Amino acid sequence: MAHLFEKTSFGSIQLANRIVMAPLTRMRSSQPGNVPNELMANYYAQRATAGLIISEASQVSQQGQGYPGTPGIHSPEQTEGWKLVTDAVHKAGGTIVLQLWHVGRISHRSHQPGGALPVAPSAIKPEGGTFSADWQPVAFETPRALELSEIPGLIEDFRRAASNAKDAGFDGVEVHGANGYLLDQFLQDGSNQRTDQYGGTIENRARLLLEVVDAVVGVWGSDRVGVRLSPYGTFNDMRDSDPVKLFTYVLGRLSQRGVAYAHLIEPRSSGAGGGDSVVENVPDTAELFRSAFNGALLSAGGYTADTAKHVVAAGLADAVAFGRFFISNPNLPRKIQEEAPFAPYDRSTFYGGGEKGYTDYPC
Repeated sequence: MAHLFEKTSFGSIQLANRIVMAPLTRMRSSQPGNVPNELMANYYAQRATAGLIISEASQVSQQGQGYPGTPGIHSPEQTEGWKLVTDAVHKAGGTIVLQLWHVGRISHRSHQPGGALPVAPSAIKPEGGTFSADWQPVAFETPRALELSEIPGLIEDFRRAASNAKDAGFDGVEVHGANGYLLDQFLQDGSNQRTDQYGGTIENRARLLLEVVDAVVGVWGSDRVGVRLSPYGTFNDMRDSDPVKLFTYVLGRLSQRGVAYAHLIEPRSSGAGGGDSVVENVPDTAELFRSAFNGALLSAGGYTADTAKHVVAAGLADAVAFGRFFISNPNLPRKIQEEAPFAPYDRSTFYGGGEKGYTDYPC
């Protein structure tokens, strides 16, 4: 029976414990250029006792940006900025991977090169909105469907970003295929109505994700690449007609590729960019998909110390990722080990700003 404070590994990535810091968008990169900075380095170093830190999502191209103040990994300046972060985390004894991101339709033309429309698998407008480049709330627009001829360049953006992440000193990368962003938009039939080889059947809809994973594996090797997925997730107006069949297929193909880990988000948590409520009567994806993947499984979404201990002890996950409580508890593993109460977080300071609500929580 495993417990949270046993060492483990995700492929060749060594974890000192099974408490993982989930990727958390905080919108504090330096402008212009979306460059990681010293403030971010301090923030991540404070949390280096996590068994693994997964960085905030980082756009692989300017086209991939959907929110102001989010870091990229597509320019020399961004790569140098991330070196500040990896150096600080490693000096503090931690391990960190970079999450590779393209938001697809979850954007606004103010973020796009030349003010163009955001792109997506199909020209389907999602419900809701985002923030423009000047931090104003704006509704989502109807995106432009990607041309077939553009897809090789998109895959190359991920490959190049993965190479930049290696240059920046990360210990691996995570491909963001969840939460209604571009790769998830291709996966799910609520957002993908293409009729070419990237649409229609499950095999076709999974093609882009798998081609991106193959490109990234070509840079890092499969043993340092993870993939994040959100079966049954509804964030960013997502839906699929048969999520069990879809994600069983995807996890099977990821198993064949021998990726370091699969990172599954539990649909009970509605907090991805929203509130703190827990959704009742939804599937337990760790349990539902555990047998579909033969590598290390990381589970995230609405965990407490007790439920995290249970899911690892029961063998339903090899590690558990915490998000919001890692914001307000930089020393979260020690809090869990000592059974100490968690410090509350201040949601009003999650996005944008400076030290307040970012690096000023007691360590």
